[in-house]
Amino acid sequence: MKILIIEDEIPAAKRLEKLISECRPDAQILSVIDTVEDALDWFRSEEEPDLVISDIQLADGISFQIYEELNLECPIIFSTAYDQYAIKAFELNCIDYLLKPYSKDALQKSFDKLDKFSPIQQNFLKELDLTSLVKQFSNGNVYKQRFLISKADALIPISIEEIAYIYTEDKAVMIKTIEDKSFFINYSLDDLENQLDPAKFFRLNRQFITSIRAISKISQYFNGKLKVELKPVQDGKVIVSRAKTPLFKSWLEK
Repeated sequence: MKILIIEDEIPAAKRLEKLISECRPDAQILSVIDTVEDALDWFRSEEEPDLVISDIQLADGISFQIYEELNLECPIIFSTAYDQYAIKAFELNCIDYLLKPYSKDALQKSFDKLDKFSPIQQNFLKELDLTSLVKQFSNGNVYKQRFLISKADALIPISIEEIAYIYTEDKAVMIKTIEDKSFFINYSLDDLENQLDPAKFFRLNRQFITSIRAISKISQYFNGKLKVELKPVQDGKVIVSRAKTPLFKSWLEK
């Protein structure tokens, strides 16, 4: 079986490759692709694989855009970290999915389900309203629910509720949890700003994105700026610019 992986989280992609090798030792991983644009280029120049395992939200867009533009016949298993209401869309359209962080058993069940598919069922994308799904996942109502963090030899799922704030340190992006633990994450703050629920997180400045729970004190600063104290305590001053102060105050009052 030849498999194409479409996944923009490096730890998740590596873990998926490992699980595939355990579930299907004879499988061949053709490539790991992390953007919509690269996926479109790949499909236009290569033969279709036997299976695609595809994340939904990629660095440059929604993966449904790939399948909306191309007339693919290969079966696809979607992986997602989204809420159950979004997953319902897959159930209604008979699409299999993996809910992150998923186990070896979950992946094996997806393979077992795939083995039972008839050729007609494997062409489910021809009957799927992809335009509707693209809109659903692009309308700003679906956000990251967890991150899979790689630390030493371990993979650690971190839920959104565990995150106090996210910050940059020596050009690296770090998650600080409510329990005062720090983890490196392979995202930029710009990417995270678009993937986190704006009702729960706010971009304070170029260095910080905070959750509402992490704010312990706000005080006036020079020239209409605000100084924010976070918990767990962060070294240095966290300043909200004068231009961003009205947006920050509005966010706090929601």
